Amino acid sequence: MLIQNAMIYTMAGDPIPNGYLMVQDGKIAAVGPMPAPDAVGEEVVDAGGSSVYPGFVDAHTHLGMWEDGLTFEGDDGNEDTDPITPQMRGIDAVNPLDRCFEEACAAGVTTVITGPGSANPIGGQLAAVKTAGRRIDNMVIQAPVAMKMALGENPKSTYHGKSQTPSTRMATAALIREELYKTRRYLEDLELSRKDEDIDPPEYDIKCEALIPVLQRKLQVHFHAHRADDIFTAMRLGREFHLDYVIIHGTDGYLITDDLAGEDVPVLSGPILCDRSKPELKNLTPACPGMLQKQGVRIAIVTDHPVVPIQYLPLSAALAVREGLEREEALRAITINPARICHIEDRVGSLEPGKDADFSIFRDDPLQISTKPEMVFVSGRRVF
Repeated sequence: MLIQNAMIYTMAGDPIPNGYLMVQDGKIAAVGPMPAPDAVGEEVVDAGGSSVYPGFVDAHTHLGMWEDGLTFEGDDGNEDTDPITPQMRGIDAVNPLDRCFEEACAAGVTTVITGPGSANPIGGQLAAVKTAGRRIDNMVIQAPVAMKMALGENPKSTYHGKSQTPSTRMATAALIREELYKTRRYLEDLELSRKDEDIDPPEYDIKCEALIPVLQRKLQVHFHAHRADDIFTAMRLGREFHLDYVIIHGTDGYLITDDLAGEDVPVLSGPILCDRSKPELKNLTPACPGMLQKQGVRIAIVTDHPVVPIQYLPLSAALAVREGLEREEALRAITINPARICHIEDRVGSLEPGKDADFSIFRDDPLQISTKPEMVFVSGRRVF
């Protein structure tokens, strides 16, 4: 396929005012200024001056985990019978036939990170997936892509109602710390048994096995944290165990920008298109992404679907622009930034040769509320 005569926002450099995009075998084969190379036997789409953007990336959702229009039967995001569940795999709960996947595609959102919620201090494994498809195994970009951990109000309120630990912030952090120390010891015992045949390996522990890549910095940690003190707890745990981690939500992040920037802690900022529905959100402002970015904090904008429906990711970015974030930075916050922060930039987030051919064609500005894509492609296949 050849897309030509388009304004191309590669997100890897300056926009190409009149360019082309060539797709082959589901990948981007070439991108550059017109004239395009000969495309004998190829499908040619003349964009007529429309703009081409990378498929949007939402780095924090629960898409397919809480199904649209259902209650308990479709609620599969929190295994709240045990506060420590690192062995849970989000892909085992995602239903790609939930209609919200179609709504994501129709809005140009082609990649999401989805998985467990924030009821548990350690909730389980998140996955980066495409939004087009019917079998989750064929939609995976990376699984697991991160381990979900949660601080603050959500674990506390979940288990207080059960008269079970954790019912305080102390206990939430302590449970995470205990499991990471246990995993460190488990890993040491495994390594000793491999070096010395006279030493038996430890009894198999699926929770520790799931956390070994976290301690080895092969698997990122996504810390749910709204309040400043909870963000600092995440940072403390990150330093203690030398974790590769990011902050999800970071509602109070704009109050502590120097600390976040000073330790290069990225923030997946959002949802910002919602109400202050609980005490931790009392400082919520859509100006947060702009204030973070201006102080040097690496940011992405997220919906936390279904808190904000997935199709409103571009609208969330537009709201951040209204409140001070520069337009180019807002586009980066829903394309290349989340891809880089979450280590999936080799596949998605920008229009570069070798990457997946995920892109949208817009006649007007995608950050306008009245705009929707003319066409959306995932892995070179038109899905809208």
